[in-house]
Amino acid sequence: MGNMTKKKGILVFILVLFLIGGLSYIALVGIGPEQLGSAKGIKLGLDLAGGVSITYEVTGETPSEEDMRDTIYKLQKRVENYSTEAQVYQEGTDRINIEIPGISDANTVLEELGKPGSLVFMDSSGNVVMTGTDVKNAQAGVITNQMGNNEYVVSLTLNEEGTEKFAKATAQAAKTRDIIYIIYDDEIISAPAVNDVITGGEASISGMSSAQAAETLASTIRIGGLRLELEELRSNVVGAQLGQEAIKTSIQAGIAGFIIIALIMCLVYLVPGLAASIALIFYVLLTFLLIKAFELTLTLQGIAGIILSVGMAVDANVIIFARIREELKEGKAVGSAIKIGFQKALSAIVDGNITTLIAAAVLGFKATGSVKGFAQTLALGIVVSMFTALVITRLILNAMYAIGLKNEKLYSLGKERKDILVSKKISFVKRKNLFFLLSILLIASGFLFMGMNQSRGKGLLEYSLEFKGGTSTNITFQEDMSIEEIDSLVIPVVQEVTKDHNIQMQKVAGSKEVIFKTRNLSVEEREELNKKLVDEFKVDEQLITAENISSAISGEMRNDAVIAVFIAGVCMLLYIWFRFKDIRFGASAVFALCHDVLIVLAFYGVSRISVGNTFIACMLTIVGYSINATIVIFDRIRENLKETREEERMDVVDSSITQTLSRSIWTSLTTFAAVTVLYIFGVPSIKEFAAPLMVGILCGAYSSVCITGPLWYIMGKNRIKNGKE
Repeated sequence: MGNMTKKKGILVFILVLFLIGGLSYIALVGIGPEQLGSAKGIKLGLDLAGGVSITYEVTGETPSEEDMRDTIYKLQKRVENYSTEAQVYQEGTDRINIEIPGISDANTVLEELGKPGSLVFMDSSGNVVMTGTDVKNAQAGVITNQMGNNEYVVSLTLNEEGTEKFAKATAQAAKTRDIIYIIYDDEIISAPAVNDVITGGEASISGMSSAQAAETLASTIRIGGLRLELEELRSNVVGAQLGQEAIKTSIQAGIAGFIIIALIMCLVYLVPGLAASIALIFYVLLTFLLIKAFELTLTLQGIAGIILSVGMAVDANVIIFARIREELKEGKAVGSAIKIGFQKALSAIVDGNITTLIAAAVLGFKATGSVKGFAQTLALGIVVSMFTALVITRLILNAMYAIGLKNEKLYSLGKERKDILVSKKISFVKRKNLFFLLSILLIASGFLFMGMNQSRGKGLLEYSLEFKGGTSTNITFQEDMSIEEIDSLVIPVVQEVTKDHNIQMQKVAGSKEVIFKTRNLSVEEREELNKKLVDEFKVDEQLITAENISSAISGEMRNDAVIAVFIAGVCMLLYIWFRFKDIRFGASAVFALCHDVLIVLAFYGVSRISVGNTFIACMLTIVGYSINATIVIFDRIRENLKETREEERMDVVDSSITQTLSRSIWTSLTTFAAVTVLYIFGVPSIKEFAAPLMVGILCGAYSSVCITGPLWYIMGKNRIKNGKE
């Protein structure tokens, strides 16, 4: 029987290694450092592979700011079909620029993007009765029908011209209960029957199968009509914004970070740590494979996110291994300890990951642009890491046990007494006032510093081009310069004039033209830059053009992101309330998230790190990371909270935090190590992503250990005093 078990373990081990080898070939073929710009099957962002840049000009009179904002937002929604990392921004007063990564032929998108009226309303005879430009707004909603049941609908608000057209069309159609077809890009997206004449400019489409179907239809109608008529001014294929050296160093940082994490895991957890390290290789490879399969766009920040997710994926393994050690301390045999450890860790892992997955789902559904892309990658990482920890790590660990690695010393750093956790319990609750005071001082001092910067005219935060716009300067050089040459020779000259390191650069393929995006430059600064370029690079000044550009993250996109984060917070609170049967758990967790976000925001203000696309990704990463740590502690409180009296609850909180303290320390250390390596090796854009993350990791660990438990205790104490328990 023993030989059979050993053979089975060896077979499982060989199978896992075979899977890793197969995934290595499928997922990583063609994406070595020298080939990443043409990776097979993976959509790459503008920073890694470039794409197409199309500039449109509004025909007719100079458009209003409102019409430009509306058109830009609708175009942004459209280009998300190509990539969530696509950017749409205003250039000058009447131009709109669109940059879509991963596309090299502008003709594939020109027809759709710049064609107003691509959404039309037609009667059954094929006559166009109204276009998308006649619709002011479309919103999904729910009504109660005559049977008392909820029904999903889409409500339309028409402009004056649309109201007149629709009244005429519905008067004819209502006679025979005819259908009016809604057609977007030559495809019927809805075919509602007309029951009555609609004269007031308000219409409702009923019969939606679900809330999502209603929202999808409403969104399509909103983006289907452009207020402005556009014509193509120019289109270019632009190269990668970053050189191969930046990609190479990021991959090197990833490898170094992984090695550090694996070493920590093996040194701290011995055989289980080795099993987790092998499983993490599987995790990284499977993540790349699924990025290909789901056609997600990979940017340099995405690579950094994957490196970071390796550190976060360790979390579930650490929870399991801590449980295994506790069972060994209780005197269980190694085999039983492994089995029970996985069982007891399950609730904390599932609750923590589902809570973060809820946030990712809300962000993916409600947000736009890079936030939607981040949510997709986050959701993918959550599911894969949970599967890896609960299935792959378990398979490997059981296989190692089966082939003969059964000595308790290989799973624990020494035999410890049963009561050691109690005797070494730390009094966190008694120190709550000190913790709360420290948090208040950190947040207050940060915002005080931000206020001082605002009074000096520097602004609360150092907003980047994506948030506040700037100047786009097109330069045609005498020779075709490489990205590395531009980085080392030209960028310093531009920085000397702008006194700012936040500079974006793109090469136009097949030409000697390079586009530099900087903060807003005055006329004097533009003249100074032109003079330096002429003097140092012999550039023809006639071939230098400059235009002001708007922010790539529009006000509507910012609003979408804020609303999505708010809804996600409410959903997380409700889920934690439902799972833990106590709203205090949810309230404490959400308070801790706000605490972490405020401290990191204060760090942005004090350090003057650029606030751009990576700011949103950073904040969302911290939210996901922090909630996981909090759930682990709450899960232990729930487990320890049997029939306890009020005076014992302080001990329950202190014991629960102490029992999970090793998990908090080692998870934070491995994740912090991975991000630190990113900061050391990374290019400036990666450093701007890594630095606040390092603060967020420390802050998340601190708030989970020192804030959430004591806060839960205070809420419970107040409820008891008020006679509610």
